[in-house]
Amino acid sequence: MLATISDFDRIPRILRLNIAGQPVEWVSWQDAVCLYARELVSWTVGQPLLSIRGGHSRLDGETSTMTIHSIIACDGRVVSRDGMVVPLSNPALFRRDGNMCLYCGKPFADFDLTRDHVLPVSKGGADHWENVVAACRRCNHFKGSRLLDDCSLELLALPYVPNLSEYLALINSGRILGDQMQFLSKTFGAKSRLLQELSRGEKTP
Repeated sequence: MLATISDFDRIPRILRLNIAGQPVEWVSWQDAVCLYARELVSWTVGQPLLSIRGGHSRLDGETSTMTIHSIIACDGRVVSRDGMVVPLSNPALFRRDGNMCLYCGKPFADFDLTRDHVLPVSKGGADHWENVVAACRRCNHFKGSRLLDDCSLELLALPYVPNLSEYLALINSGRILGDQMQFLSKTFGAKSRLLQELSRGEKTP
């Protein structure tokens, strides 16, 4: 049975693909309705998600309805993603690292984590996915601006750049649907820790 808006505490976002089937972005259900109404939705994936009721027809007085899928592919120009680096943000970084300090290995909530530069900025380190890890405040303070060899700390996992599919999964934490995660995970990068968690059957971030 199709759900309606009132059935959700947090309304899921819709995963938009380009016409080639590549993930592009998350859109709200309102934006998805506009895409359907403008006949820009070329095809869909999975089962219908929402039933949206509209206005009354002037011809017969019946209420119009629109069925929204959780994954929609839209017509338009396909932009190459070669060489694309997704934006770096703390929430996405913390999800990438499983909300765990990569020095002590303990789990933390977002507000207890910080962004640590493996090679400190003061020593030429860049603010880039491959040079930053999630670290608890205690470990970050202990490391300070020192190199790992100078403070007897070791990384529990190497930092990496998530591809766009994994990035979309990371930034939609807590609202991603099963069919959306299944679709995205097919194109996660080989280094993806999120993919490793899914293969082990662990809870998604």
